[in-house]
Amino acid sequence: MDERAALALLADDLPAAGDDAAVVGEQVLTTDMLHDRTDFPVGTTRYTAGWRAVGASLSDVAAMGAEATAAVAVYAAPSFDESELREFVRGARDVCAYVEAEYVGGDLDRHQEFTVSTTVLGRTDSPVRRSGASPGDAVCVTGTLGRSGAAIRLFEQGEYDRANDLFRFTPRVVPGLAVASHATAMIDSSDGLARSLHQLADASDCGFAIERPLPIDEAVDDVAPDEATRRELGVFFGEDFELVFTIPPGQLPGVRDCCDVQITKIGTVTEPDEGLTLAGDALRDRGYTHAGEDDAE
Repeated sequence: MDERAALALLADDLPAAGDDAAVVGEQVLTTDMLHDRTDFPVGTTRYTAGWRAVGASLSDVAAMGAEATAAVAVYAAPSFDESELREFVRGARDVCAYVEAEYVGGDLDRHQEFTVSTTVLGRTDSPVRRSGASPGDAVCVTGTLGRSGAAIRLFEQGEYDRANDLFRFTPRVVPGLAVASHATAMIDSSDGLARSLHQLADASDCGFAIERPLPIDEAVDDVAPDEATRRELGVFFGEDFELVFTIPPGQLPGVRDCCDVQITKIGTVTEPDEGLTLAGDALRDRGYTHAGEDDAE
């Protein structure tokens, strides 16, 4: 049973699940687990690991349109190296400080593989869920796509400094807050653009007509030998942690004016029987899985 099948199995027992974070009163809560083998390529520094692990959970809070307040992490490794441990904590604290949250500690454990489990708490009285998109809404994305896919290629090529820089993504907490009062549905793109759109479509019972060109990160051009690879890294690879959201088109200019990040309209919400398309072709439900491989529909 893969991750998606396991989640489907538990859906009936956990009816409150299904968004990027759980809503508990005026708070949102999320947790993630990352492993050395599948999430931290050779060359990943402990500073980057701390930043990225906590950043992944901060991104879930951002996708709920919530203010991030605090984070904790479980750090497990075969042994505890002083410099590695300090660098991990420094990365975790720095990414929290970037979004004005606080890193408040966590737990240490021995484990045969470097593993990190993070939890982030946020606050909002009006969370943005995945289920509110309506036909006619604009489909938008923050930032650029393919950054993490490019980083993986650079790690494989031994360009560790640049790869680590790309791996330290910016959690979109501030744009999420700006979008929250206007967006009808929102998700982060950790599983890839295609899969994120399918998840939104399932939750909102709608379709999407996605257009080209998409906002592909310039780093992708340096590692992609052809257009097929460029599309793969930008549309299916995932782990970019950008926000994908829907919004009434008339409200988009105002949101762009108050955001400190690029926002690109990439398509339109359609009726559910129109399905999901990219430039007129069917967009497959394929993306990142925590088994470390892309999986087919």
